[in-house]
Amino acid sequence: MARLRDPATGCEWDKVQTFQTIAPYTIEEAYEVADACARGDMDDLKDELGDLLLQVVFHSRIAEEAGHFALGDVADAISTKMERRHPHIFGGAVEGGHHLWEAIKAEERAAKDDPSALAGVALGLPALLRAEKLQKRAARVGFDWPDDDGPRAKIAEEIQEVLNADDDAARTEEIGDLLFAVVNWARHLGVDAEAALRSANTKFESRFRAMEATAGGTIAGFTLDDQEALWSAAKQAEREPRKV
Repeated sequence: MARLRDPATGCEWDKVQTFQTIAPYTIEEAYEVADACARGDMDDLKDELGDLLLQVVFHSRIAEEAGHFALGDVADAISTKMERRHPHIFGGAVEGGHHLWEAIKAEERAAKDDPSALAGVALGLPALLRAEKLQKRAARVGFDWPDDDGPRAKIAEEIQEVLNADDDAARTEEIGDLLFAVVNWARHLGVDAEAALRSANTKFESRFRAMEATAGGTIAGFTLDDQEALWSAAKQAEREPRKV
């Protein structure tokens, strides 16, 4: 990476990158790792982990050039953090477990400039995932529904507010509130909303591609009834056992 970033002899693209321009690629590579995991493709996972590692190296090199830190400091920092958060493993503490991990993380947040219970929930997270994290943080200090009846009723309320919205700006706001409420209900039901939506996306894509294949390549020009019949057939095909 140092050679790629060399001002005189480096790659024209690599040497002009910044933290800000690289960040979207970092996020993309993390998702490609998750995709390889979901598919159980170990060869692909190996490659994607390499791509993600390159992002860590890239950011670290930019930081080193600016005199902030180097790759070794990144490794030292995470090692120190893991030891600090696992005193029952590394520090001789009598008890441990997830509750101790969370307590230590809370102490770390309290020591920072922002004392809010919501401090540190990254703005760059996918919106559904960030909503869930914000809700979990609020729940830790008691701001939460006692059961799933509350968030379920809130969804009905938000749907009505979407219907009552009188302009695009209001509808956009109310749709956001509705999505937030759905994430809250999913959290109370123990469902990972981000993973659930990824699964729904995959299912939709699979069924739509099956429709196109049955239709000979495209469903453009088909009537809505014909498209619905293709969709139903694609759903039915998913339920049928495959012939070996």
